[in-house]
Amino acid sequence: MRRRRIADIEYAQMLLSRYTIAQLRHDGGLDRSAYVVLARLASDGPLSIGELSDLLRLDTSTLQRQTTAALRVGLVDRIPDPDGGAARKLTLTDEGRARLDATRERSLHALEKILDEWTDDDIDRFADLLHRFNDAIESYGPGSPKD
Repeated sequence: MRRRRIADIEYAQMLLSRYTIAQLRHDGGLDRSAYVVLARLASDGPLSIGELSDLLRLDTSTLQRQTTAALRVGLVDRIPDPDGGAARKLTLTDEGRARLDATRERSLHALEKILDEWTDDDIDRFADLLHRFNDAIESYGPGSPKD
């Protein structure tokens, strides 16, 4: 029974990921990789490629390609480390912040419509469980006790 319910969660998570990607690309929104990088820079930045790699669990070559594309279109900038370190840091440009905010607003608007018939308690419970799920994902990986 537990294994079947975990398989249900895996399938639902896959669908959720697919729907989220489609939503982000709608109406000129950021693609998923840019959205993830920009959102992390907005919450934790400025960050180096190495710091982003650790936080997002992506190899540096993947992040290098993603951030180069974002640099090329003016969504991020490279700046000297504000703390005086040797590594250059990435930070959002005004355009990057505006595109992130616009994409996030479209996503929030869609979620408000999707969850319109849910009670506040259901939304609170779902949000709590999603946070718990994401925390468990972030603590899972090579070298973790769960690995």
